[in-house]
Amino acid sequence: MPKVLEFKLPDLGEGLTEAEIVRWLVAVGDVVAIDQPVVEVETAKAMVEVPCPYGGVVTARFGEEGTELPVGAPLLTVAVGAPEAADAESSEYSGNVLVGYGTGEAVRRRRRVRPAPVGAPPAAAPVTPSGPPAGAAPGHARAAAATATGGSAPAAVADGPVAVISPLVRKLARENGVDLRGLAGSGPDGLILRSDVESALRAEAEPTAGSVPVTAGAATAGTRIPLRGIRGAVADKLSRSRTEIPDATCWVDADATELMAARAAMNAVGGPKISVLALLARICTAALDRYPELNSTVDTAAREIVRLPAVHLGFAAQTERGLVVPVVRDAQARSAASLSEEFARLTEAARAGTLTPGDLTGGTFTLNNYGVFGVDGSTPIINHPEAAMLGVGRIVPKPWVHQGELAVRQVVQLSLTFDHRVCDGGTAGGFLRYVADCVEQPAVLLRSL
Repeated sequence: MPKVLEFKLPDLGEGLTEAEIVRWLVAVGDVVAIDQPVVEVETAKAMVEVPCPYGGVVTARFGEEGTELPVGAPLLTVAVGAPEAADAESSEYSGNVLVGYGTGEAVRRRRRVRPAPVGAPPAAAPVTPSGPPAGAAPGHARAAAATATGGSAPAAVADGPVAVISPLVRKLARENGVDLRGLAGSGPDGLILRSDVESALRAEAEPTAGSVPVTAGAATAGTRIPLRGIRGAVADKLSRSRTEIPDATCWVDADATELMAARAAMNAVGGPKISVLALLARICTAALDRYPELNSTVDTAAREIVRLPAVHLGFAAQTERGLVVPVVRDAQARSAASLSEEFARLTEAARAGTLTPGDLTGGTFTLNNYGVFGVDGSTPIINHPEAAMLGVGRIVPKPWVHQGELAVRQVVQLSLTFDHRVCDGGTAGGFLRYVADCVEQPAVLLRSL
Protein backbone atom coordinates (compact mmCIF):
# COMPACT_ATOMS: atom_id res chain seq x y z
CA MET A 1 0.00 0.00 0.00
CA PRO A 2 1.14 3.57 -0.57
CA LYS A 3 2.79 5.29 2.33
CA VAL A 4 1.87 8.93 3.02
CA LEU A 5 4.87 11.10 3.86
CA GLU A 6 4.76 14.63 5.23
CA PHE A 7 7.07 17.27 3.76
CA LYS A 8 7.79 20.18 6.09
CA LEU A 9 9.12 23.66 5.29
CA PRO A 10 12.90 23.10 5.39
CA ASP A 11 15.50 25.17 7.21
CA LEU A 12 16.25 27.94 4.70
CA GLY A 13 19.51 28.99 6.36
CA GLU A 14 20.88 32.51 7.01
CA GLY A 15 18.91 32.73 10.27
CA LEU A 16 15.54 32.63 8.49
CA THR A 17 12.73 31.19 10.60
CA GLU A 18 9.63 31.62 8.43
CA ALA A 19 8.50 32.05 4.85
CA GLU A 20 5.35 33.23 3.08
CA ILE A 21 3.64 31.07 0.49
CA VAL A 22 3.55 33.06 -2.75
CA ARG A 23 2.36 30.45 -5.26
CA TRP A 24 1.62 26.75 -5.22
CA LEU A 25 3.20 24.93 -8.17
CA VAL A 26 1.22 21.70 -7.64
CA ALA A 27 -2.35 20.82 -6.71
CA VAL A 28 -3.84 17.97 -4.69
CA GLY A 29 -3.88 14.90 -6.92
CA ASP A 30 -0.85 15.93 -9.00
CA VAL A 31 1.99 13.47 -9.48
CA VAL A 32 5.35 14.91 -8.43
CA ALA A 33 8.88 13.66 -9.03
CA ILE A 34 11.73 13.66 -6.52
CA ASP A 35 13.24 17.16 -6.17
CA GLN A 36 10.44 18.76 -8.23
CA PRO A 37 9.63 22.34 -7.08
CA VAL A 38 6.22 22.29 -5.41
CA VAL A 39 5.81 25.78 -3.93
CA GLU A 40 7.25 29.26 -4.33
CA VAL A 41 7.92 31.06 -1.04
CA GLU A 42 9.22 34.48 -0.11
CA THR A 43 11.61 34.87 2.80
CA ALA A 44 13.15 37.97 4.28
CA LYS A 45 16.03 37.45 1.83
CA ALA A 46 14.58 36.39 -1.51
CA MET A 47 11.95 34.47 -3.47
CA VAL A 48 12.76 30.76 -3.80
CA GLU A 49 11.19 27.58 -5.15
CA VAL A 50 11.08 24.71 -2.67
CA PRO A 51 11.66 21.20 -4.12
CA CYS A 52 10.06 18.13 -2.56
CA PRO A 53 12.35 15.18 -1.68
CA TYR A 54 9.59 12.62 -2.33
CA GLY A 55 8.04 11.29 -5.52
CA GLY A 56 4.37 10.34 -5.57
CA VAL A 57 0.85 11.79 -5.50
CA VAL A 58 0.10 15.00 -3.58
CA THR A 59 -2.64 14.20 -1.07
CA ALA A 60 -2.85 17.47 0.89
CA ARG A 61 -1.51 21.02 0.97
CA PHE A 62 -1.18 23.08 4.15
CA GLY A 63 -1.60 26.82 3.83
CA GLU A 64 -3.13 29.10 1.23
CA GLU A 65 -1.20 31.61 -0.85
CA GLY A 66 -0.26 34.53 1.39
CA THR A 67 0.07 32.36 4.49
CA GLU A 68 3.26 32.73 6.54
CA LEU A 69 4.62 29.43 7.86
CA PRO A 70 7.42 28.79 10.37
CA VAL A 71 10.30 26.50 9.52
CA GLY A 72 9.26 22.93 10.32
CA ALA A 73 5.55 23.45 9.63
CA PRO A 74 3.90 20.96 7.22
CA LEU A 75 3.84 22.02 3.58
CA LEU A 76 2.20 19.02 1.94
CA THR A 77 1.78 15.25 2.10
CA VAL A 78 2.75 12.82 -0.64
CA ALA A 79 1.55 9.25 -1.14
CA VAL A 80 4.62 7.21 -2.12
CA GLY A 81 3.90 3.97 -3.96
CA ALA A 82 6.86 1.84 -2.88
CA PRO A 83 7.20 1.44 0.91
CA GLU A 84 10.85 0.43 0.54
CA ALA A 85 11.67 3.66 -1.29
CA ALA A 86 9.70 5.65 1.23
CA ASP A 87 11.57 4.08 4.13
CA ALA A 88 14.88 4.70 2.41
CA GLU A 89 14.09 8.40 1.92
CA SER A 90 14.78 10.42 5.04
CA SER A 91 11.85 12.41 6.40
CA GLU A 92 14.28 15.11 7.47
CA TYR A 93 14.57 16.73 4.03
CA SER A 94 17.24 14.57 2.42
CA GLY A 95 18.18 14.96 -1.22
CA ASN A 96 18.77 18.29 -2.93
CA VAL A 97 16.28 20.40 -0.99
CA LEU A 98 17.22 24.06 -1.39
CA VAL A 99 20.90 23.70 -2.15
CA GLY A 100 22.62 26.72 -0.62
CA TYR A 101 19.69 27.46 1.72
CA GLY A 102 20.65 25.23 4.63
CA THR A 103 20.98 21.49 5.02
CA GLY A 104 19.21 18.71 6.76
CA GLU A 105 21.66 18.87 9.66
CA ALA A 106 20.06 22.06 10.95
CA VAL A 107 16.67 20.39 10.91
CA ARG A 108 17.90 17.30 12.75
CA ARG A 109 18.98 19.53 15.60
CA ARG A 110 15.36 20.48 16.17
CA ARG A 111 13.64 18.55 18.94
CA ARG A 112 10.76 16.41 17.86
CA VAL A 113 7.51 16.44 19.79
CA ARG A 114 7.02 12.89 21.04
CA PRO A 115 3.59 11.25 20.72
CA ALA A 116 1.30 11.70 23.70
CA PRO A 117 1.28 8.81 26.21
CA VAL A 118 -1.53 6.27 26.27
CA GLY A 119 -4.64 7.81 27.72
CA ALA A 120 -3.78 11.36 26.73
CA PRO A 121 -6.15 13.36 24.48
CA PRO A 122 -5.66 12.32 20.84
CA ALA A 123 -3.65 14.60 18.54
CA ALA A 124 -4.07 14.77 14.79
CA ALA A 125 -0.44 15.50 13.92
CA PRO A 126 2.90 16.01 15.73
CA VAL A 127 2.90 19.78 15.36
CA THR A 128 4.61 22.27 17.61
CA PRO A 129 2.41 23.64 20.43
CA SER A 130 1.16 27.13 19.78
CA GLY A 131 -0.37 29.85 21.87
CA PRO A 132 0.48 32.95 23.88
CA PRO A 133 2.98 32.97 26.79
CA ALA A 134 1.92 31.62 30.12
CA GLY A 135 -0.09 34.08 32.11
CA ALA A 136 -1.65 35.77 29.08
CA ALA A 137 -5.09 36.81 30.26
CA PRO A 138 -6.75 37.08 26.81
CA GLY A 139 -6.05 33.45 26.03
CA HIS A 140 -7.53 32.20 29.29
CA ALA A 141 -10.56 34.44 28.89
CA ARG A 142 -11.21 33.11 25.40
CA ALA A 143 -10.80 29.52 26.55
CA ALA A 144 -13.43 30.11 29.25
CA ALA A 145 -15.71 31.78 26.73
CA ALA A 146 -15.40 28.83 24.37
CA THR A 147 -16.37 26.48 27.20
CA ALA A 148 -19.47 28.54 27.90
CA THR A 149 -20.63 28.49 24.27
CA GLY A 150 -20.44 24.77 23.81
CA GLY A 151 -18.04 21.93 24.43
CA SER A 152 -16.10 21.45 27.63
CA ALA A 153 -12.52 22.41 28.08
CA PRO A 154 -10.14 19.77 29.38
CA ALA A 155 -10.01 19.48 33.14
CA ALA A 156 -6.27 20.08 33.12
CA VAL A 157 -4.04 21.50 30.44
CA ALA A 158 -1.50 18.81 29.65
CA ASP A 159 1.85 19.21 27.98
CA GLY A 160 2.18 17.71 24.53
CA PRO A 161 0.81 18.22 21.03
CA VAL A 162 -2.18 20.43 20.38
CA ALA A 163 -4.83 18.93 18.09
CA VAL A 164 -4.34 21.39 15.24
CA ILE A 165 -3.32 20.57 11.65
CA SER A 166 -4.06 23.71 9.66
CA PRO A 167 -1.41 26.47 9.76
CA LEU A 168 -4.24 28.95 9.11
CA VAL A 169 -5.92 27.95 12.38
CA ARG A 170 -2.65 28.31 14.28
CA LYS A 171 -2.00 31.72 12.69
CA LEU A 172 -5.53 32.95 13.49
CA ALA A 173 -5.13 31.87 17.10
CA ARG A 174 -1.66 33.37 17.40
CA GLU A 175 -2.66 36.74 15.95
CA ASN A 176 -5.64 37.04 18.29
CA GLY A 177 -3.99 35.65 21.41
CA VAL A 178 -6.19 32.54 21.65
CA ASP A 179 -4.78 29.76 23.84
CA LEU A 180 -5.35 26.63 21.73
CA ARG A 181 -4.72 24.38 24.74
CA GLY A 182 -7.87 25.72 26.33
CA LEU A 183 -10.15 24.97 23.38
CA ALA A 184 -12.17 21.82 22.83
CA GLY A 185 -12.06 20.86 19.15
CA SER A 186 -15.26 20.05 17.30
CA GLY A 187 -13.50 18.11 14.54
CA PRO A 188 -12.76 14.39 14.30
CA ASP A 189 -10.92 13.08 17.38
CA GLY A 190 -11.08 16.51 18.99
CA LEU A 191 -9.35 18.31 16.12
CA ILE A 192 -9.48 22.11 16.58
CA LEU A 193 -10.99 23.78 13.53
CA ARG A 194 -11.08 27.38 12.37
CA SER A 195 -14.70 27.60 13.45
CA ASP A 196 -13.66 26.72 17.02
CA VAL A 197 -11.24 29.65 17.15
CA GLU A 198 -13.78 32.01 15.56
CA SER A 199 -16.41 30.89 18.10
CA ALA A 200 -14.04 31.75 20.92
CA LEU A 201 -13.42 35.18 19.41
CA ARG A 202 -17.15 35.84 18.96
CA ALA A 203 -17.88 34.76 22.53
CA GLU A 204 -15.32 37.18 23.90
CA ALA A 205 -16.62 39.99 21.67
CA GLU A 206 -20.19 39.65 23.03
CA PRO A 207 -20.91 42.47 25.52
CA THR A 208 -21.29 41.38 29.12
CA ALA A 209 -23.39 42.98 31.84
CA GLY A 210 -21.98 46.27 32.96
CA SER A 211 -19.62 46.56 30.02
CA VAL A 212 -18.99 49.99 28.52
CA PRO A 213 -19.65 50.17 24.75
CA VAL A 214 -16.68 51.26 22.69
CA THR A 215 -17.35 53.95 20.11
CA ALA A 216 -16.02 53.68 16.58
CA GLY A 217 -13.76 56.67 17.12
CA ALA A 218 -11.92 54.91 19.94
CA ALA A 219 -10.30 52.47 17.53
CA THR A 220 -7.15 53.50 15.70
CA ALA A 221 -8.04 54.52 12.16
CA GLY A 222 -5.97 53.67 9.10
CA THR A 223 -4.77 50.68 7.14
CA ARG A 224 -2.40 48.28 8.91
CA ILE A 225 0.33 46.72 6.80
CA PRO A 226 2.28 43.83 8.39
CA LEU A 227 6.05 44.27 8.60
CA ARG A 228 7.15 40.92 7.25
CA GLY A 229 9.20 39.43 4.46
CA ILE A 230 11.70 41.79 2.85
CA ARG A 231 9.99 44.87 4.32
CA GLY A 232 10.24 43.41 7.83
CA ALA A 233 13.90 42.45 7.40
CA VAL A 234 14.75 45.95 6.15
CA ALA A 235 12.92 47.52 9.09
CA ASP A 236 14.79 45.35 11.61
CA LYS A 237 18.18 46.04 10.04
CA LEU A 238 17.70 49.80 9.77
CA SER A 239 16.42 50.01 13.34
CA ARG A 240 19.43 48.07 14.58
CA SER A 241 21.77 50.34 12.64
CA ARG A 242 20.25 53.48 14.14
CA THR A 243 20.35 51.95 17.63
CA GLU A 244 23.93 50.61 17.59
CA ILE A 245 25.94 52.81 15.21
CA PRO A 246 26.94 56.39 16.11
CA ASP A 247 26.94 57.63 12.53
CA ALA A 248 27.95 60.97 11.03
CA THR A 249 27.65 62.34 7.50
CA CYS A 250 29.81 64.63 5.38
CA TRP A 251 29.20 65.67 1.78
CA VAL A 252 30.76 67.56 -1.12
CA ASP A 253 29.77 68.72 -4.60
CA ALA A 254 31.96 67.50 -7.46
CA ASP A 255 32.31 68.35 -11.13
CA ALA A 256 31.63 65.07 -12.95
CA THR A 257 32.07 66.45 -16.47
CA GLU A 258 35.42 64.73 -17.03
CA LEU A 259 34.12 61.43 -15.61
CA MET A 260 31.18 61.46 -18.02
CA ALA A 261 33.52 62.28 -20.92
CA ALA A 262 35.81 59.38 -19.93
CA ARG A 263 32.83 56.99 -19.84
CA ALA A 264 31.71 58.17 -23.29
CA ALA A 265 35.22 57.51 -24.63
CA MET A 266 35.26 54.00 -23.11
CA ASN A 267 31.91 53.11 -24.64
CA ALA A 268 32.84 54.56 -28.03
CA VAL A 269 35.40 51.81 -28.70
CA GLY A 270 32.75 49.07 -28.70
CA GLY A 271 32.16 46.10 -26.43
CA PRO A 272 29.92 45.95 -23.34
CA LYS A 273 28.88 49.35 -22.05
CA ILE A 274 30.50 50.69 -18.89
CA SER A 275 27.98 52.08 -16.41
CA VAL A 276 28.46 55.16 -14.25
CA LEU A 277 27.86 52.97 -11.20
CA ALA A 278 30.77 50.73 -12.22
CA LEU A 279 33.12 53.72 -12.50
CA LEU A 280 32.01 54.99 -9.09
CA ALA A 281 32.53 51.51 -7.66
CA ARG A 282 36.05 51.39 -9.08
CA ILE A 283 36.73 54.78 -7.47
CA CYS A 284 35.35 53.45 -4.14
CA THR A 285 37.64 50.43 -4.10
CA ALA A 286 40.66 52.65 -4.81
CA ALA A 287 39.62 54.99 -1.98
CA LEU A 288 39.13 52.07 0.43
CA ASP A 289 42.64 50.89 -0.39
CA ARG A 290 43.88 54.28 0.85
CA TYR A 291 41.49 54.45 3.81
CA PRO A 292 40.97 50.84 4.98
CA GLU A 293 39.38 52.02 8.24
CA LEU A 294 36.10 52.39 6.36
CA ASN A 295 36.15 48.78 5.11
CA SER A 296 35.67 47.34 8.58
CA THR A 297 33.14 46.31 11.18
CA VAL A 298 32.88 46.63 14.95
CA ASP A 299 32.82 43.54 17.17
CA THR A 300 30.85 44.96 20.08
CA ALA A 301 31.24 41.83 22.22
CA ALA A 302 35.04 41.88 21.98
CA ARG A 303 35.19 45.71 21.76
CA GLU A 304 37.38 45.46 18.67
CA ILE A 305 37.44 47.01 15.21
CA VAL A 306 37.85 44.33 12.55
CA ARG A 307 39.46 45.57 9.31
CA LEU A 308 38.44 43.39 6.41
CA PRO A 309 40.90 42.32 3.69
CA ALA A 310 38.47 42.18 0.75
CA VAL A 311 35.89 44.70 -0.48
CA HIS A 312 32.50 43.05 -0.92
CA LEU A 313 30.60 45.98 -2.37
CA GLY A 314 26.87 46.23 -1.79
CA PHE A 315 24.64 48.48 -3.87
CA ALA A 316 21.09 49.53 -3.15
CA ALA A 317 18.48 48.25 -5.62
CA GLN A 318 14.80 49.14 -5.48
CA THR A 319 12.41 46.35 -6.47
CA GLU A 320 8.65 45.81 -6.43
CA ARG A 321 9.08 43.86 -3.19
CA GLY A 322 11.16 46.56 -1.51
CA LEU A 323 14.77 47.65 -1.11
CA VAL A 324 17.49 45.01 -1.41
CA VAL A 325 21.27 45.31 -1.30
CA PRO A 326 23.00 42.74 -3.58
CA VAL A 327 26.72 42.25 -2.99
CA VAL A 328 29.53 42.20 -5.57
CA ARG A 329 32.25 39.87 -4.24
CA ASP A 330 35.92 40.95 -4.31
CA ALA A 331 35.12 44.25 -6.01
CA GLN A 332 38.68 45.46 -5.45
CA ALA A 333 39.93 42.82 -7.92
CA ARG A 334 37.45 43.67 -10.70
CA SER A 335 37.81 46.00 -13.67
CA ALA A 336 35.17 48.55 -14.66
CA ALA A 337 33.90 46.12 -17.31
CA SER A 338 33.65 43.26 -14.82
CA LEU A 339 31.86 45.49 -12.32
CA SER A 340 29.37 46.61 -15.00
CA GLU A 341 28.60 43.01 -15.90
CA GLU A 342 28.09 41.96 -12.28
CA PHE A 343 25.93 44.98 -11.46
CA ALA A 344 23.70 44.16 -14.45
CA ARG A 345 23.40 40.48 -13.45
CA LEU A 346 22.51 41.19 -9.83
CA THR A 347 20.09 43.98 -10.73
CA GLU A 348 18.19 41.70 -13.09
CA ALA A 349 18.07 38.94 -10.47
CA ALA A 350 16.81 41.46 -7.89
CA ARG A 351 13.96 42.57 -10.14
CA ALA A 352 13.05 38.96 -10.92
CA GLY A 353 13.17 38.02 -7.23
CA THR A 354 15.74 35.27 -7.81
CA LEU A 355 18.59 36.54 -5.61
CA THR A 356 19.91 33.94 -3.20
CA PRO A 357 20.82 34.66 0.43
CA GLY A 358 24.47 34.45 -0.66
CA ASP A 359 23.87 37.35 -3.08
CA LEU A 360 22.47 39.50 -0.28
CA THR A 361 24.87 38.93 2.60
CA GLY A 362 28.49 39.52 3.47
CA GLY A 363 28.85 43.13 2.27
CA THR A 364 31.63 45.28 3.72
CA PHE A 365 30.81 48.68 2.13
CA THR A 366 27.72 50.00 0.32
CA LEU A 367 27.36 52.30 -2.68
CA ASN A 368 23.94 53.98 -2.79
CA ASN A 369 23.01 55.69 -6.07
CA TYR A 370 19.88 57.58 -5.02
CA GLY A 371 20.34 59.94 -7.97
CA VAL A 372 18.14 57.55 -9.97
CA PHE A 373 15.21 58.93 -7.93
CA GLY A 374 15.95 62.46 -9.14
CA VAL A 375 17.33 63.79 -5.84
CA ASP A 376 20.60 65.56 -5.13
CA GLY A 377 21.48 64.53 -1.59
CA SER A 378 20.68 62.26 1.32
CA THR A 379 21.98 61.10 4.70
CA PRO A 380 21.68 57.32 4.25
CA ILE A 381 21.48 54.80 7.09
CA ILE A 382 24.51 52.49 7.28
CA ASN A 383 23.86 48.90 6.25
CA HIS A 384 24.60 47.13 9.55
CA PRO A 385 27.18 45.73 10.39
CA GLU A 386 29.20 47.72 7.83
CA ALA A 387 31.03 50.92 8.80
CA ALA A 388 30.25 53.29 5.92
CA MET A 389 28.11 54.05 2.89
CA LEU A 390 28.76 56.38 -0.04
CA GLY A 391 25.73 58.15 -1.45
CA VAL A 392 25.60 59.56 -4.98
CA GLY A 393 23.02 62.10 -6.12
CA ARG A 394 21.86 62.92 -9.63
CA ILE A 395 24.35 64.31 -12.16
CA VAL A 396 22.85 67.51 -13.58
CA PRO A 397 24.06 70.63 -15.43
CA LYS A 398 24.80 73.47 -13.01
CA PRO A 399 26.72 76.76 -13.02
CA TRP A 400 30.31 76.02 -11.93
CA VAL A 401 33.55 77.98 -11.80
CA HIS A 402 35.91 76.12 -14.13
CA GLN A 403 39.44 77.38 -14.75
CA GLY A 404 38.52 80.77 -13.37
CA GLU A 405 35.41 81.24 -15.48
CA LEU A 406 31.74 80.55 -14.93
CA ALA A 407 30.58 77.57 -17.00
CA VAL A 408 27.82 74.98 -17.12
CA ARG A 409 29.22 71.68 -15.86
CA GLN A 410 27.86 68.23 -14.91
CA VAL A 411 27.70 68.40 -11.08
CA VAL A 412 27.01 65.64 -8.57
CA GLN A 413 26.68 65.67 -4.80
CA LEU A 414 28.53 62.94 -2.89
CA SER A 415 27.79 62.06 0.73
CA LEU A 416 29.57 59.70 3.10
CA THR A 417 27.85 58.32 6.19
CA PHE A 418 30.32 56.56 8.48
CA ASP A 419 30.55 54.84 11.85
CA HIS A 420 32.40 57.29 14.11
CA ARG A 421 33.77 54.39 16.15
CA VAL A 422 36.04 53.20 13.34
CA CYS A 423 37.56 56.55 12.40
CA ASP A 424 37.56 60.28 13.02
CA GLY A 425 36.32 63.03 10.73
CA GLY A 426 39.75 63.49 9.17
CA THR A 427 39.75 59.96 7.74
CA ALA A 428 36.18 60.25 6.49
CA GLY A 429 36.91 63.63 4.95
CA GLY A 430 40.06 62.32 3.29
CA PHE A 431 38.15 59.40 1.79
CA LEU A 432 35.39 61.61 0.42
CA ARG A 433 37.85 64.16 -0.95
CA TYR A 434 39.78 61.44 -2.78
CA VAL A 435 36.52 60.13 -4.30
CA ALA A 436 35.60 63.66 -5.42
CA ASP A 437 39.06 64.20 -6.93
CA CYS A 438 38.76 60.99 -8.95
CA VAL A 439 35.29 62.05 -10.16
CA GLU A 440 36.63 65.44 -11.25
CA GLN A 441 39.90 64.08 -12.69
CA PRO A 442 39.59 60.35 -13.57
CA ALA A 443 43.27 60.31 -14.51
CA VAL A 444 44.04 60.34 -10.76
CA LEU A 445 42.99 56.68 -10.77
CA LEU A 446 45.85 55.77 -13.10
CA ARG A 447 48.26 56.11 -10.19
CA SER A 448 46.61 53.14 -8.43
CA LEU A 449 45.96 50.87 -11.45
